[in-house]
Amino acid sequence: MKRLLITLAALTAIQAHAQTIKPGWWELNSKVRTGNAQTDQAVSAALSQLAVLPPAQRAQMEAMMAQNGVSVPQAGSDGSLRMTACVTPEMAARKELPLSQQGKCTSKQTPVAGGMDVTFNCTDPASSGSGQVRMQGDNAYTASMQVTNNTGAGPQQATVESTGRWLAANCPAKP
Repeated sequence: MKRLLITLAALTAIQAHAQTIKPGWWELNSKVRTGNAQTDQAVSAALSQLAVLPPAQRAQMEAMMAQNGVSVPQAGSDGSLRMTACVTPEMAARKELPLSQQGKCTSKQTPVAGGMDVTFNCTDPASSGSGQVRMQGDNAYTASMQVTNNTGAGPQQATVESTGRWLAANCPAKP
């Protein structure tokens, strides 16, 4: 579960050099598809466990994520993952989408009309991928990434479809 969340965070942490990003509170939605029904069901089941974390574990996760301006992810009935995150004015000036890239990762963004093409490679957690981010003005984006996760029993392929939308100009106060 932790590796899945880190991978999703890494995929969302890309910079939109060709576009502007509006600062404030954002909603992020991601859906992971592996092409294997059994694996997809396992991912959905793992995400649904977020809703039933023991109180102490949930409080710890909420505190850690809130320090980074991010909410605890919520699993949708369709296996999607929804969370909210803050884009600070500094992040907006850097044209950086919500969430900090986690792990030991490198990425390359190539500006294209309407957004950018992205590649990344991480050594911890071991994963790599490529895809596209397309901006809809300064307050929404869509992304599609092909990801290879090299942790566990061998390489696993997945497609991550993501959307982001701006919700409000102000972010909740950090604890």
